[in-house]
Amino acid sequence: MERLLMRAQEVAFRFSLLVCGHAEDAEDVMQDALLKTYRHVGRIRDPEAFRTWLYRTVRNACLMKRRRRVGEPQHLVSLEQGNERDDGRGTAVEVEDHAPGPDEVAINAWLGDRLRSALKALPPAYRVIVVLREVEGLSTREVAVVTGISEANVKTRLHRARVMLKERLEGL
Repeated sequence: MERLLMRAQEVAFRFSLLVCGHAEDAEDVMQDALLKTYRHVGRIRDPEAFRTWLYRTVRNACLMKRRRRVGEPQHLVSLEQGNERDDGRGTAVEVEDHAPGPDEVAINAWLGDRLRSALKALPPAYRVIVVLREVEGLSTREVAVVTGISEANVKTRLHRARVMLKERLEGL
């Protein structure tokens, strides 16, 4: 159970951060989802259904959080946030440097900012579809289960979201 919760914690936080838009909300949502997981995991008969059940739980918690935050602007945070690590200044080991050069870092940062801005501008219903499908890698069927809409509707929203993202990225 502990291993399951540790894996679920990573997934729940990453997804809630992208969907909720606030780090504080993402932490609250993650904790709510893990508590629900702990309480209700025995009810899940099909182990394959756990993944979609977890995403659905997180999505619903994010929607509830958003309803409580009516009128407040939604913000996305860096996907890199929370990944700071101690550099472990113990024994030095020489490794080949595969790090990108400064120009590549600047271009990637610029593109990342544009993409986050365009994603942030999507309506929440479309943002959820894009994050589940493109970031989390769920199938169309799994996205349909998580969001509670038909597979055809998922495909339609995904197409519309991609068009909106393309237009926003061209306009930035």
